Amino acid sequence: MSMHMVRGVQVHGKSKIKRKPGWQKAQQEHDDFLRSMGIDPNKKGKKNEKRESYVSNTTTYSTASTSNAIPGNGTKAETPTYSGDYIVGIATTHKSNLVPVGRGDDPKHYATMRRN
Repeated sequence: MSMHMVRGVQVHGKSKIKRKPGWQKAQQEHDDFLRSMGIDPNKKGKKNEKRESYVSNTTTYSTASTSNAIPGNGTKAETPTYSGDYIVGIATTHKSNLVPVGRGDDPKHYATMRRN
């Protein structure tokens, strides 16, 4: 795949930030406002904060050694099987569509790959 086909990728490096005249004064006023609210404007967010460890200190036990490790009620569901005599096979029709063939169906419909 060539790069012109990939969308959203900037290939030529970082672009220069374009700022309007007087941005330094506005930035200073904003920093003063943040300081008056008790926020440090030079802080980079949550990356500088020390994070808590979420690792559990509890002891883990293996469930393989217990006798009730396998959940369930002990009965296996039976696999459904067709026990009738109407359907005699499966035919393939248009676009690989599988269709059940019933007793007494006209085989010309399936041979010409048309719908009934």
